Amino acid sequence: MRRESQNILLVLLGGALLKISLTGDYLRYVKPSLQPWLIVAGLVMIGLAGFAIVRDIRAGQATDQHEHGSRSPWMLLLPVFAIFLIAPPALGSDSVTRDRAAGAPAAPSQARFPPLPPGEAPMLRMSEFLTRVVWDDTGELNHRTVRLQGFVVHPTPETTQLARMRISCCAADATAVKIDLASPRAEGLPADTWIEITGRLRPGTATEANDYVPTVDPITIQQIPTPPDTYEY
Repeated sequence: MRRESQNILLVLLGGALLKISLTGDYLRYVKPSLQPWLIVAGLVMIGLAGFAIVRDIRAGQATDQHEHGSRSPWMLLLPVFAIFLIAPPALGSDSVTRDRAAGAPAAPSQARFPPLPPGEAPMLRMSEFLTRVVWDDTGELNHRTVRLQGFVVHPTPETTQLARMRISCCAADATAVKIDLASPRAEGLPADTWIEITGRLRPGTATEANDYVPTVDPITIQQIPTPPDTYEY
C-alpha cells in the first residue's frame, strides 16, 4: 500500500472514531466510560497521519512501500464506511432470541440488599430487578409494584418478554436480561418496541428450569422512545 493511501486510511479511521465518540453512536458498541479513550485514539490516528503527510511534503516525495502488495489493508475501510453510511444499530431482540440461555445473575457483592426506593412504583434497572428476584430472600419484591423499561421480544409465538442487554465492556460481551410478560396487551407489540411497564412479580417463577426468567404481571404498559443508551452495565 502506498504511503499516501496509508495516511488516508489513518485519517478515515481516526475520523470514524471521533464521529461515533462525539455523536453518541459509540454507545451502540461500548460502555460510556470508554468515550475519552475513543476520542484520544481518534486524535492520535489523525495526528499521526498529519505528521506523516507533512513529513512527506517536506521530503518532496511519498515513499512507495509494497506498491504491488496485497489489497487486504483496504478491507479496513469496510467498517469505516459502515460507520459513516449505515451505522449498525444497538443489539436488540434478534440477539436475545439467538442466545436463549440466560442463567442466574451473579450474586451481589453486598450481604444484604438495600431497601427498595420509596414510592408507589419505583423504577428499577432490569439487571437489579432480576438480581433481587434470584438472590433477595427477604421477599420484598413480592409485595411491591415496580417500573421497568426495556424492549419487546417474542421468543416464541406464545411468549412475550421484556428484555435489556447488559454489557461489561463492549457489545461483544453482551448478555440478555429478560422477564416474561403475562399480558395479552403485550402480545401485539412489535419486536424491539421500547416500553415502560408497571407490574408485580409472580413469586417463585424464576427457576433453574426456565433459566431464571421471572414472570411479571403488568398493570400498565406504555410505549416510550428508544433511550440514547440502550445497554445496562
